[in-house]
Amino acid sequence: MIEKINDLLKRVEEFKPQAAAEIEEFRVRLLGRKGQLNDILDEFKTVAPEMKRELGQKINTLKTRAIEKINALKTELENSENNTADSGAWIDMSRPGSNDPIGSRHPISLVKNEIVSIFARLGYTVAEGPEIEDDWHVFSALNFPPEHPARDMQDTFFIEKNPDILLRTHTSSIQVRTMEHQKPPIRVICPGRVFRNEAISYRAHCIFHQVEGLYVDENVSFADMKQSILYFAKEMFGEKSRIRMRPSYFPFTEPSAEVDVSCNLCGGKGCNVCKHTGWLEIMGCGMVDPNVLEASGIDPEKYSGFAFGMGVERIAMLKFGVKDLRLYFENDVRFLRQFDSVI
Repeated sequence: MIEKINDLLKRVEEFKPQAAAEIEEFRVRLLGRKGQLNDILDEFKTVAPEMKRELGQKINTLKTRAIEKINALKTELENSENNTADSGAWIDMSRPGSNDPIGSRHPISLVKNEIVSIFARLGYTVAEGPEIEDDWHVFSALNFPPEHPARDMQDTFFIEKNPDILLRTHTSSIQVRTMEHQKPPIRVICPGRVFRNEAISYRAHCIFHQVEGLYVDENVSFADMKQSILYFAKEMFGEKSRIRMRPSYFPFTEPSAEVDVSCNLCGGKGCNVCKHTGWLEIMGCGMVDPNVLEASGIDPEKYSGFAFGMGVERIAMLKFGVKDLRLYFENDVRFLRQFDSVI
């Protein structure tokens, strides 16, 4: 892998284009979605933990140098073209500049990035996984019994009617993959897009986004989980936010709880949004079931852990006061322009 990185870095240094089209072709081939750098990043996920620091630095150096070289070549080529243009052309420098509209990030991206940033301050790193998954990582390894209703076609999109290949219904599958390939301590946050066979309405969609978290180590307790979630709520919704936990059930955690946060719109006094209860549900959580740890090769007698998961759309609705989930997917410019000033 080091040889690949060094070879690409050498190509970057020796690259001498003759036209702008060559620069763009080189950029796409190296930095595009299906470019050589992405291939290296995919391979990077499988390297040994002790090698990640060194390889990560080399990959960052390659990416930084490639971007610098491409930008420098573009500037050089533009200056060259300007110098060969008609030198007699007159430009009125007193004219006002063009008022080009400034774009912004999608509200889902804004909230997802903020969630990841909050948990990063608690030491969580980002883990990713495939959207097309198998039954083991989505259900079986998470303690879903064969008769569980979530396995039914009513909730899950299966690929070509193959009961073993499906679109993931939650990002918990990333947690399973992490536990399979990494020894404790494990502290990861798993953002991603998920799919469920549901009717589209103002409060539900067949595509949505989740951020799930997992912490596995020795002597991890329910109190650790509660403090982590309380910290998140205060960072996301304000210092005055409070949380409460209600007993619940999930196949992969025991004990399990639903988490409510005090309504930030009415300050907990009660309004239409919180149905006059003063509370809004934001996530599910619980202590990782020993069966789940054992299925992933982790000794449940030595290690314990907690997991939590939240819908990004739900958090964004509470944070921005959006009342219709469908707005996130319609790309209505009038809606998206409301977030131009949001950083």
